[in-house]
Amino acid sequence: MKTRKIGIIGLGHVGAHVAYSLAIQGIADELVLVDQKAQKLESERQDLADSVAYLPHRVKITAGGFADLGDCDVIVNSTGKIELLETHDRLSEMDFTIAAVRSYAGKIKASGFDGVLLNITNPCDIVTRELALMLGLPRGRVFGTGTGLDTSRLLSALSRQTGIDHKSITAYMMGEHGAQQFAPWSCVSFRGVPLDEWAKTDERFRFDREALKKESIAGGWVTYAGKQCTEYGIATTAARMVSIILHDEKAIMPASMELCGEYGESGLFAGVPCLIGANGVEKVIELPLTDEEMREFHACCDGIRKNMEHLSEI
Repeated sequence: MKTRKIGIIGLGHVGAHVAYSLAIQGIADELVLVDQKAQKLESERQDLADSVAYLPHRVKITAGGFADLGDCDVIVNSTGKIELLETHDRLSEMDFTIAAVRSYAGKIKASGFDGVLLNITNPCDIVTRELALMLGLPRGRVFGTGTGLDTSRLLSALSRQTGIDHKSITAYMMGEHGAQQFAPWSCVSFRGVPLDEWAKTDERFRFDREALKKESIAGGWVTYAGKQCTEYGIATTAARMVSIILHDEKAIMPASMELCGEYGESGLFAGVPCLIGANGVEKVIELPLTDEEMREFHACCDGIRKNMEHLSEI
């Protein structure tokens, strides 16, 4: 039986919780942890090793370096500096995170890595593109969590508003993983019945859509305000994506993916619904957006391109 080996780069709040989620859910057989802080790396390795002793499955956890990532099936990139988020702008991390990934992307490539890389590091769309360019893997083998976590917040808000379980709702946040994103309401449905149809006969579905969108965007800052980090939501989002890859589920989730003509956009990564399988993102799903929603999406992409202009200054 093939061993499912996952590498985690960056053992901060997010990276450590991703590792824990992968271990406790039995998604990974082996975890390789990489972090520039030697004591932090050993402490997390020890704590994770202690946590798996009573699990019904085995998980091997090792501390390593970039050279040890070559035979990983999936690498999760979660390098970050959370204190830079005090401005409530994910772009405030860009100077640090872009410099960081540029310092080690070549080492990942030199290791011979030929799997799928999932990026969490912010600004997600821009960092994911940088990693994809530097690693040179086939299209779709490098993608980001993007609006996946934002979508989970939207689903939770819709479930609370309507009383329908979130697993019975289809909805997405699209665009930038940040302030410039939107919810295409025309594509929201409840077990196949569109939101607009429900709203004709049930007042629970006649809610303030703009308010729910803003709540979904701002949710991360609510989490950050009291604990100066985000952990559980993004960790489970990443773990779910890794599981989809390892089991070749062909599941649809929103992710930060390279656009090559889809939605009329090219040359950037943005949050869109994606078909995910063993090869990473295997297809970008093009929703039948209304004209207004398409304009919103293009505005999001314009915002991402504007943010990308800062790359030349780093």
